[in-house]
Amino acid sequence: MNQKDLGEKKISRLLPEMAFPLIIAQLVNGLYNIVDRIYLGHIEEEGAAILTGVGITYPIILLITAFSSLIGNGGGPLSAIRMGQGKKGKAEEILSTAASSLIVLSVILMAFFYLFKRPILYLFGASDVTFPYGNEYMEVYLLGTPFVLLTLGLNPFISAEGKTVKSMMTVVIGAVMNIILDPVFIFLFDMGARGAAIATVISQMASAIYVVSFLSGRKSELKLDLKKARIKAKTLLSIVSLGVSPFIMSATEAAISFSFTSRLQVISGDMAVGAMTIMSSILNFSMMPVNGMNQAVTPLVSYNFGARLNDRVRKIFRFAAITEVSYTLLISLTCNLVPGVVIGFFTSDENLVEFASPYMKYYITGISIFGLQCASQNSFIGLGQARISLFFAIFRKIILLIPLVFILSSTALGVTGVFLAESIADALSAITCFTTFLIVHKKILETGPSKA
Repeated sequence: MNQKDLGEKKISRLLPEMAFPLIIAQLVNGLYNIVDRIYLGHIEEEGAAILTGVGITYPIILLITAFSSLIGNGGGPLSAIRMGQGKKGKAEEILSTAASSLIVLSVILMAFFYLFKRPILYLFGASDVTFPYGNEYMEVYLLGTPFVLLTLGLNPFISAEGKTVKSMMTVVIGAVMNIILDPVFIFLFDMGARGAAIATVISQMASAIYVVSFLSGRKSELKLDLKKARIKAKTLLSIVSLGVSPFIMSATEAAISFSFTSRLQVISGDMAVGAMTIMSSILNFSMMPVNGMNQAVTPLVSYNFGARLNDRVRKIFRFAAITEVSYTLLISLTCNLVPGVVIGFFTSDENLVEFASPYMKYYITGISIFGLQCASQNSFIGLGQARISLFFAIFRKIILLIPLVFILSSTALGVTGVFLAESIADALSAITCFTTFLIVHKKILETGPSKA
């Protein structure tokens, strides 16, 4: 696919063509944590405790990857807009600033979490039983922080060029390595949680080498030279202003995870925390295809918006909304009909499966229409509307979900209230975001992109 296709090819062919490799990449990427948890959850006797301990590290991982969203999901669409305007030099300046910023951020994050990982893990719901497993995992995982940020933060620039197969390979290389190495380190070397982390870091390093090599090579339209990379304050501000919404979307997932696990630990204990670890894994993995679709939608909207092809922007949104809501409805129905089967993939502990299954319907039903929000919010990002996208990131998670967790769990609903909060927040936020997009998008298209 060449750059000309982004503005001319039929949407019903172009978007699936761009999205398919990104969806595969997202699914494979999701296997990083999913495979870890599946293997760890099936370790004899202590599997449930290890699964819960590693699950408690998830908020830290989310916080780390949130910074890659801040730079990559801000810089990627911004560079696509500049390319749509014919400003390749500006696009490369954005790439250079993004790469330098990611390196600096990785050092800061690694140092911070090494210093404070013990109190943070207990804050996120660890007990004396589960803390040792979470600590083992994080001691190793944090070493891979630079690889995580470079991989996830630079990959959107490959998507911005329309080279989604190359973008897919960034993720596939690391994820396939992780799937192969996990059983080696976990079972063959009998290293448990520490072994899972070692496999992950090695895999992340391979992905980082690939993405940097591609962007530095001849096949990339945008050229990256790490030796000459510099942080330009004005460019960084533009990146951050657009990337702050996906950053908050990711960072607030950590706050949500904290709210869930800390509240469940208080009112029910390790079994409930383990159930949440499994259900959040199911939800996150299920949303990977939607994330892949949106990685294609955002730069495609950006390019056509930059080129003032407004009818194509509307067609892209319409196609994405219909596709994504159809998918999220299917996921909701599946998890409602056979919850025990889905949960059983993650653990062989029958007590945990029996405990978690009744709560699945409360947790997952709201996702049935959540595809509406995903299509709307990522289209806002593609249109350069950072403030609107930021509002809806905050609205669902901070204004709705976190308060609902504490309010509903304080009633007679108890544990049920914690899980039910997710569905209520998902449904209300999706309806509000979708309605807002329908109302304001015409004016945004008529005004056009910034000329900067």
